[in-house]
Order: sequence, then structure tokens, then C-alpha cells
Amino acid sequence: MRLAKFDAIIFDNDGVLVDSEIIHITVERELLNEIGLTYSHETYLSRFVGLSMPDFYAELERDHQSKFGRAFPPGFDAELFRRVWPRIEAELQPISGASELVSRFDGPTAVASSAPPDRLNRKLEITRLKSFFEPRIYSSHAVKKGKPAPDLFLYAAARLSVAPSKCLVIEDSENGVRAGRAAGMTVIGFTGGLHADPKLGDRLRGAGADFVVSSHADLLG
Repeated sequence: MRLAKFDAIIFDNDGVLVDSEIIHITVERELLNEIGLTYSHETYLSRFVGLSMPDFYAELERDHQSKFGRAFPPGFDAELFRRVWPRIEAELQPISGASELVSRFDGPTAVASSAPPDRLNRKLEITRLKSFFEPRIYSSHAVKKGKPAPDLFLYAAARLSVAPSKCLVIEDSENGVRAGRAAGMTVIGFTGGLHADPKLGDRLRGAGADFVVSSHADLLG
């Protein structure tokens, strides 16, 4: 694919720039198992990855209410944060080739992530990627509806002063792919994160990805 035909690239963060999804998914599933909500890896990736935190907890609340007939346990978020963030601080790595892709692209680049702003910025700091994007780092907290709605990508395009049709989105989740397509952008499905299972590429294509790549090097050609 020729990157030169695009005026901007908008990256998801978790699972595209930083290899955090494998940590989040492992800890989240462990904690959910403890309260009786069990999901296969494929189901978990399909349903939850890419959602904003409010939408993530709304889905879990519905599942818990349906299964047990009572409200989702209070304090889950605090316990999840307590378990996951020491691992993020100690283990998080950038995904290979991300900084090179940003450096070699002639137009503006941005990050558009479902993560809260403080956590998004901290992950980019840990992996030394923040300087490549700052101040073009956008969280779903800036918009009314998170992915799979197009709001966040349209917000990013507006801040970049680039037409959505001239933006390339790189996403690792079905929810993110749907958001990019709904925004009228070309979407690359990315399967280079450690959390990716063998069928992720097919699911990203099914969600509407125009192309699927397994590394950032595939886009440098």
C-alpha cells in the first residue's frame, strides 16, 4: 500500500503502538474469572478490546446481571488498576517499527485511543513514543461516544485539519476497525501485538479492514 496517498495516519495505541493488550487482557480475564465471568480469548478480543472504559464496564454489567441477577461487584476497577499497572510499569514495550513508521511518514500523525488520558499518556511515556505524537494525542474522553462509533476518529481528523477520506487508521480491534470505517477512513487491521490470535486478521477483515498487516514494517515497503 502506498502511504503517500494519505495526508495523515491515525494510530490506535494499545496493541498498535504499545504492546499493552496482552497485559490488560491477561489480568482482566483473571479477575473476571474470579467473579464468575469467563470468556474465551477470541470472544474477549471480539467483544471488549477497543471499547472505552465506560462501555467496557457497561457490557460487563449487562453480562453479570444476566448471569447472576445482581449488580456488577463494586471496586472491580480499583482492583484491576492495582493488579495491572505494576505490570504496565515493569513490562510495557513499544511495538517494533512504530517509531520508524511515524518518522518516515511525511504528513501528520496522531494517536486516537479509548484509554483515559492519564493512562494513555503514561504508556506513551514509558515506551518513549510520546514525543513522536505530542500534542496530537486524543482520548475517547474528548468525545460523546467511543469506538465503535466514529466520533474519536472524526475528532482527530478535525484537529489535524485533514479530510477523513485522506486519513489512514491503524487498528488492532474489531471495534476500532468499525469506528474507522464509520468515519469514512481507510483502515489497516494490525495483528502484530502479542495478544493477537491466529484468527484476528480474519475478524478484522470481517469488521471492514481494507488491509491487514502483521507488522509496521509491512507498511514501509
